[in-house]
Amino acid sequence: MADASNAAYVPAPLDVLRAKWGWIVALGVVYVIAGALALASVAMATVVSVLIVGFMMLLSGVAEVINAFQFKSWSKFLLWLFLGLLYVASGIITFMNPLLAAAVLTLLLGVTLIVSGIMRIVLAYSMKQGSPWIWVVVSGVLTLLLGLVIVSGWPVSSLYILGMFLGIDLVFVGAAWIGLGLGVKSQPATAPAA
Repeated sequence: MADASNAAYVPAPLDVLRAKWGWIVALGVVYVIAGALALASVAMATVVSVLIVGFMMLLSGVAEVINAFQFKSWSKFLLWLFLGLLYVASGIITFMNPLLAAAVLTLLLGVTLIVSGIMRIVLAYSMKQGSPWIWVVVSGVLTLLLGLVIVSGWPVSSLYILGMFLGIDLVFVGAAWIGLGLGVKSQPATAPAA
């Protein structure tokens, strides 16, 4: 007969991760390789990322149109239908002309970074004395400069910015997964309670 204390043992989350550390590291390696490939061909990565955004817009638009039929009043029905059709049209335009979509998305990204940087700088100067406001200013200035670099190089920057951001993100996510996998492998196992 099995011991009742061992039958009730539920492994700790760290033990579950430790058992799969090799898979976690392998996932990280795949991410790093994908990121390196994206950085090696940023224009292709830009087109791929734009097509993924287009697919998501198309999918969201179809869901919005289906959702429109759930409303009983004409005003809400027409509003949801219009929003859904707008998403569908945007998704189709993205598929038809991914470079135009990349240019629009890059410009929006640059403008968003500029506005975000300005807002952070303003926020930093309204922070209380003694708080780490200088780091908020540094963050705001860097974000503002990044936005200005993107916008000043637009529309040419739209050929590589999105792909470059995708590649860098994939490399960092991959490095994080590798670090997690190796980190949990080195942790000692938790023994079941006696």
